[in-house]
Amino acid sequence: MGNFIVGISPHIRSENSTQRIMLDVILALCPAMIASVILFGPRTILLTLVSAGVCVFAEFLWEKCLHQPVTVSDLSAAVTGILLAFNVPYDMPVWQLIVGDVFAIIVVKMLFGGLGRNFMNPALVGRIVLMFSFTGSMTNYRYPANGIDALSGATPLAEKSVLVPDNFMVLFLGNHGGVIGETCILALLIGGAYLLIRRVIAIWIPLCYLLSLLVFSALFGMEGAGMSLFAGGAVLGAFYMATDYVTSPLTDKGKILFGIGCGLITALIRVYANYTEGVTFAILIMNLLVPYIDGLTMHKPIGEIKKNG
Repeated sequence: MGNFIVGISPHIRSENSTQRIMLDVILALCPAMIASVILFGPRTILLTLVSAGVCVFAEFLWEKCLHQPVTVSDLSAAVTGILLAFNVPYDMPVWQLIVGDVFAIIVVKMLFGGLGRNFMNPALVGRIVLMFSFTGSMTNYRYPANGIDALSGATPLAEKSVLVPDNFMVLFLGNHGGVIGETCILALLIGGAYLLIRRVIAIWIPLCYLLSLLVFSALFGMEGAGMSLFAGGAVLGAFYMATDYVTSPLTDKGKILFGIGCGLITALIRVYANYTEGVTFAILIMNLLVPYIDGLTMHKPIGEIKKNG
């Protein structure tokens, strides 16, 4: 018999750190950032840098004021800022975006204890705050040149008649109105592939999300259901927001249920609600259900507790 060394967990260690993971996410978002500059112009860089900077500063200031360890070097606040910037139109006033940044970091993240303790995705809650507070700015979509003429002031989801195969390349390359980070599907898929190759995310959530969105949209009779995958924020949400470590399930079974739930709710909102997009609300609703999904899908410990008597 050999000697056994018993120690406290964790027993499995990884070289990946939060900083390394967040850096991979930032790198994965770079193709979409480049595409946004090509489609909408250099102001997208300003919005992204300001948003990331404000989120980092807000977290730093909060931790300094409360005499907590400063954690901004983990880059999670920067990722929140970039994702929130990707969810606003090109013409969004900077000061309004800052309001969303501060709310996302302070109210959604830091008030609940910081990274790992927030129960909803901060960037998506920031988008909701901006949508309800500055609806005009959030729906005043900038229109790239040489795109679909019918969409000068709207996204393709608002004009479902253009969701036809003839417009596939226009939708796939993002040559239409929308928020700066969600329009170019090609760039988002390149970044998503990078995250999968780096094993930063698993395939289950984005795959189940997009497949279930396609199936349920078709079942509910949505016009252009297949093409709708390339319009709106489905791909951005599926790869970069629904896969957030803190607010998504731990198990593969849980991730599958989570993705299907996101797809179902998104389809319901897109087809039956007055709001043309449903990604944000779908992911946030499923965020709230994550503890229950984990409870249903977590592996049970080996053995049993013997009752006395």
